Amino acid sequence: MLQFLKYVFATIVGIFLFTVLSFFLLLGIGSLMSSSDTKTEVAANSVLKLDLNQVIRENAPEEDPLNDILSGGNSPGQVSLPQIKEALANAKIDPNIKGIYLKAENPMAGFATLKEVREYLLDFKKSNKFIYSYAETMTEGGIYLASVADKSYITPAGGVDFNGLSANYTFMKGLFEKIGVKPEIFRVGEYKSAVEPFFLTKMSDANREQTQSFISDIANNFYGDIASARKLSLEEVNTILNKALIQEPSDAVKYKILTNTGYWDEFETALRHELGSEKDKKIEYITLNKYLKADKLVKEGSNSNRIAVIVGEGDILSGESQDGTIGSETIVKELQKARKDSKIKAIVLRINSGGGSALASDVMWREVELTKKVKPVIASMGDYAASGGYYMAMGCDTIVAQPTTLTGSIGIFGVMFNVEKLMNEKLGVTFDGVKSHEYANFPSATRTMTDAEKNMIQNGVNKGYESFTSKAAKGRHMSVEKLKSLASGRVWTGSQGKANGLVDILGGIDVAIKVAAQKAKLKEGDYRVKYLPIQKSSIETLIEKFGNDQEDAKLKAYLGDFAPYAKQLKNLQSMDKIQARMPFELEIK
Repeated sequence: MLQFLKYVFATIVGIFLFTVLSFFLLLGIGSLMSSSDTKTEVAANSVLKLDLNQVIRENAPEEDPLNDILSGGNSPGQVSLPQIKEALANAKIDPNIKGIYLKAENPMAGFATLKEVREYLLDFKKSNKFIYSYAETMTEGGIYLASVADKSYITPAGGVDFNGLSANYTFMKGLFEKIGVKPEIFRVGEYKSAVEPFFLTKMSDANREQTQSFISDIANNFYGDIASARKLSLEEVNTILNKALIQEPSDAVKYKILTNTGYWDEFETALRHELGSEKDKKIEYITLNKYLKADKLVKEGSNSNRIAVIVGEGDILSGESQDGTIGSETIVKELQKARKDSKIKAIVLRINSGGGSALASDVMWREVELTKKVKPVIASMGDYAASGGYYMAMGCDTIVAQPTTLTGSIGIFGVMFNVEKLMNEKLGVTFDGVKSHEYANFPSATRTMTDAEKNMIQNGVNKGYESFTSKAAKGRHMSVEKLKSLASGRVWTGSQGKANGLVDILGGIDVAIKVAAQKAKLKEGDYRVKYLPIQKSSIETLIEKFGNDQEDAKLKAYLGDFAPYAKQLKNLQSMDKIQARMPFELEIK
């Protein structure tokens, strides 16, 4: 009887949860249906509110109307570079848009992405329209974007983070020793540090050398841009950083990093003055999402001449792309379709990835090789295009990267985990069995590998490295010896890559598109840009979101601040044996 009551109770709870879920789902669908076709009318004397306190993606899905409901208001939204570019280009020539209110306290993006957004803002300023920013607190990324503003306000009682950049790695050797897991490491190249977290407790000398090199180069570009915008020298900014002269908002104004301290009412007073509005008159703000539904004033080129931008963002895996991963099957299909489409005259392969499966990377490289025989293929690098990401790019006609892009990391590694001690001694689980042939149960995570088995994996890694470097040398038109001197897994910035021949041109996605147009002999304004793969609809994203959010929420609920580390371990399960990946977990802040 008790068991029966349990089942009844579980059924009732299930029905209740299903009803609540269905309600929110229908609410979202209704919201989408009511807003998807609604055209935005832009009032005269409007200010575009550009909220960049979001995750800035390469090609984000449509706006999710249930994001705040399902996340409790704690989950940041997403916005894409194309959306920002489109809105700013339109606002630049829109007579009803008088300027921008920039809300960028904590933009969630890498350095190359921030530079692209900043370049869009600088282009907008050519219209002689204003940009004002306001924040209660500011991270260095926010300060970087706000440096282009005519006036940058921060609340007097707020906080400001301006102390330099640091790069941090997470090492797991101690954890593995405690739980009885032994990693077996196979790699080529002294700088191939992706596997160091598995068998070291701190950075190797080689990894420290390369990390210091690229972090210093990124800092010079990042703070150099701020210095130039604020009419300071890089030496002055470095002095501010080294002496930690900015501790509170008033210091940021004193040392000319920001222009004003002030509260929201004071900010709006300054904004009204700029607009020529009467005191206390309501300011007409228009959000980015609404403005994207306004009339398009930028003229599009011929529909018969298109440049396809194929976007790959995240870890590289075999199979179909998912949100946050690059699936080789998806990229191959998109390259094939673009190659056969007579309206598409050139292709830009936009890459934002630290690498992943060596096999999947090689499959995509092959498709690039086939495609560039038919039409130009240009690589555009985002925050990362390293290891497997560089593998994707190296076959392209031209490689374009931002100065702060992390690239290179030309190397291969393999990793296997022996959990025999964990299972036997910690959990009391043992294994036994029979086999028909000597290597029938290879590879196995529940026993120590023999020397012959280790040699097989190392040989595979060596072969993969030779293939990687020879193909890279061919793509870069240099000798294998020269290429190998730049390889060994070493990570370079885009500016360093330009100097050593791994990169052709410095610039963002717009530069890559112009190069593609030139290669295809298209005149400026005579073509359209099409982003691929087509992003999922809000409904598709919503349905997929339930599964992903529930999994992340469970990890967070059970493990708290340790959830990211558990997710790293979980990601290991989806890895191929042989990887082309940059340093496993790198955090720059």
